[in-house]
Amino acid sequence: MLGKTANGLYWMYRYLERAENTSRLVETAQRIALTRSSGNSDDEWGSVMQSAGVFEGYRGCHDGVSKDAAIDWMLRSPDNPSSLFSSISSARKNARLVRTALTHEVWEAMNGCYMSAQKVLARKVGERDLPGVLGDLRQRTALVRGATHGTMLRNDIFDFARIGTFLERADNTARILDVKYYVLLPSAYSVGSNIDNVQWETILRAVSARGGYRMVHGNQVSPRDIASFLILDKRMPRSLNFCALKIRDNLNYLASDYGTRPPAFRLADRLVRRFLSHDIDAIFEFGLHEYVQNVLGALAELGQQVEIDYRYYE
Repeated sequence: MLGKTANGLYWMYRYLERAENTSRLVETAQRIALTRSSGNSDDEWGSVMQSAGVFEGYRGCHDGVSKDAAIDWMLRSPDNPSSLFSSISSARKNARLVRTALTHEVWEAMNGCYMSAQKVLARKVGERDLPGVLGDLRQRTALVRGATHGTMLRNDIFDFARIGTFLERADNTARILDVKYYVLLPSAYSVGSNIDNVQWETILRAVSARGGYRMVHGNQVSPRDIASFLILDKRMPRSLNFCALKIRDNLNYLASDYGTRPPAFRLADRLVRRFLSHDIDAIFEFGLHEYVQNVLGALAELGQQVEIDYRYYE
């Protein structure tokens, strides 16, 4: 099961998750920008792309930053390998490479997701149509994930799919937190204001966590509680803690299947213990932006080690 098949499965689900996460990031940035009462909203989109890791590529193709150009770059530009459409296309390419490892239902859902994206992203998406397009594509990616959960055998194929999914999801949750706290907060004077609270609630919406948060913390919006929920809560399926634990679990299953515990497992275990064993007060004291950057670095290192351990390129 090692080698090219593992590589195809891992990247199929990473790209699928990346597509959904890109739609969430664009929607989050759009909602937060609407709460701003001053400043240049076009400049903010440069910060959003920087947080998403796609700003250098954008600057290589554009002279300046505008909201429309930034959204188009993140949604459908063929020159952006991490655009929503590029990610779905890459997911489908990898699905074709490992089609015999997928059930019929998963392949059909993946192919339908690609055809839907090809249709709705054939031309530039207007601001009025943006929420509907993003919502539709998230539903399509959810269908692939649902077919995976409902029809796939729980073997090493499933483990590689899950590792790819949760590595990408943790990366996205960290980046969305960084967009809010480090990039888009208007000024230090806005902390605790109505604008600040609305933006934090937008972050909850971006990761489909608003209902879960209210079940745990009630209707009171608190930046501290929201950050704790998205970083530390083990029940929230997009929290950093939840994702790290799932990555470690699935690496542990692979270790049992193959009879060896490679370096990637130790990195995953260190991620859980080192970054996710503190309380939220310690994280804020350290600095949320600095904490997020450390987590992103640890996730990147873990992803590279998974590729090495399971000989993806042999």
